[in-house]
Amino acid sequence: MLLSQIQRLSREYANEAISFRRHLRAHPELSYQEENTATFITDKLISFGLTPVRMATTGVVALIEGKNPAKKTIALRADTDALPIAELNKVDYRSTQPGVMHACGHDVHTSSLLGTAKILNQLRNEFEGTIKLIFQPGEEKNPGGASIMIREGVLENPAPQAIIGQHVFPLLPVGKIGFREGKYMASSDEIYLKVIGKGGHGATPELTIDPVVIASHIIIALQQVISRNASPKQPTVLTFGKITANGATNIIPDEVNIAGTFRALDEKWRSEGLKRIQKMAESIAEGMGGKCEVDIHHGYPYLENNPALTQRIKQAAAEYVGAENVVDIDLTLGSEDFAYYSQIIPASFYRLGTRNESKGITSYVHTPTFDIDEDALTIAPGLMAWMAIAELN
Repeated sequence: MLLSQIQRLSREYANEAISFRRHLRAHPELSYQEENTATFITDKLISFGLTPVRMATTGVVALIEGKNPAKKTIALRADTDALPIAELNKVDYRSTQPGVMHACGHDVHTSSLLGTAKILNQLRNEFEGTIKLIFQPGEEKNPGGASIMIREGVLENPAPQAIIGQHVFPLLPVGKIGFREGKYMASSDEIYLKVIGKGGHGATPELTIDPVVIASHIIIALQQVISRNASPKQPTVLTFGKITANGATNIIPDEVNIAGTFRALDEKWRSEGLKRIQKMAESIAEGMGGKCEVDIHHGYPYLENNPALTQRIKQAAAEYVGAENVVDIDLTLGSEDFAYYSQIIPASFYRLGTRNESKGITSYVHTPTFDIDEDALTIAPGLMAWMAIAELN
């Protein structure tokens, strides 16, 4: 039976997938700088008997053709970039690059898809259609590697009928797989505010236009965009995480710089909310005698999991790991550039459980102590291979 064959191969190749992951973990590269990572992926795919090609500078794409390859094409995607975080874990495979770390699990996604590639290529005479493997750079940084890959034609020649992506989930125990149909992850826009006033001595505020006070009013007032303009039924977040005012105890600065993020799960509200943020910030500053320059960096759209596709791969997961290990997960205001694919073709983004409290593996992504229970790599390669084959049939 093909299912049991894939499960056996996934277990058999688990140590190899773990070795891939540990190499990548020890040698992380930042967004759009993944040159050595791309070379590593290319070399491994060639060793499997595939013919990879480079895209978007540090992206890698390869095809696995089964019988009757033109029948249908399914894409599988992994991201490859790391984060500017200094790792604090004391493991043998910790990062060797100062200030750079695979703190979001992209090393896991890449090594898992390499394992999937090895399994699928070995079984290519057992299925009809084509699997397109996408190893994508730059997920962590605007404009998002997915948008660049799409622009360069990754969804063409051949055009996949659907795309599946995987992401580690440290809130979910290892062995569990999480799914959500419909809207799942938020859009993400960066907001930069420059509040301009007139600096001076702290003891003579009447001779100044205090941008610190203006900035304070703007930050508080903008929360009304969320509490009084967004529907309570519409998940949305506005967070400012950086304020820079280079004054002193007795110096009022000329300007204050503020940086934050706006998240939404509806494109109409996203557009309206950003307009309200800009208008309110500018008006408050003007009303207080200053000026506010608003710079909005538009980021990723919201991510929607195609319901029918998600139902099918969820059923495939239940067949692979058992229905008791398949769970429904809640939506999140986090964001992912996989969303770009979901705006074009049916897409589904599922979660791989990586938590193990008994081993002390509990840290969340984007933290300096993030790690996974590597038992997940016994499951993940075969799981994605089975999902892909099930979707081709």
